[in-house]
Amino acid sequence: MTTAGSVEPLGAVRERVLAALREDIIGGRRRPGDRLVERDLAERFGVSRVPVREAIRALLAEGFVTYETPRRAVVRTLTRSDVTELYELREALEVYAAGLAAERATDEDLAELAELLARATRATEEGDAETNTDVNSRFHDRLLAMARNELIVSVMQPVGGRLRWLTRRGEEWSQQLAEHRELYEAMAARDADRARSMALTHVRTNYRSTVRQLFPESPEGPEDTAS
Repeated sequence: MTTAGSVEPLGAVRERVLAALREDIIGGRRRPGDRLVERDLAERFGVSRVPVREAIRALLAEGFVTYETPRRAVVRTLTRSDVTELYELREALEVYAAGLAAERATDEDLAELAELLARATRATEEGDAETNTDVNSRFHDRLLAMARNELIVSVMQPVGGRLRWLTRRGEEWSQQLAEHRELYEAMAARDADRARSMALTHVRTNYRSTVRQLFPESPEGPEDTAS
């Protein structure tokens, strides 16, 4: 936080703009195809165009934005192939991580997951999509951290935002909550095989839900199983 008369560092400005734009996209306030105009965004945030331009470039690298022309940046419209590739990566790493988490989780880790499940229960009962999206993301972040494998975390981190974006599209919160509970119970029992099985079911169910939401006109076919 800057004080009166101080200058906010350029890097901090860029991160502030980046975080706000990322959350706008994940939260659906900016939709696929919406244009990101540097001038308008600079005015909105009260900054120069430089940090805005850098934030847009970061969103490009994260997979949220694309350039229709060299000077026209828009929120990306995900294709079936984009969604399938993301879930294939998630399936490969998160399922394996769930088994490690079951073997390595501490009592404190499990208590944190139980608290997240309690919050998810309240959010589901209240129909609070924003809280559910946040809690879902935290649940999966904790699962990866519990695996105690920094390489898995580092590989998944860059795509975490896009997975949050997709998870919000599914919005089948009751089913998601039930699957999270089963996954938690497997980890609490230290049952690695069951944890991997529950994680695999969860990833594939979420994939099919996302495809139905994003591509309702598309017939089901081989692409509807991320494996």
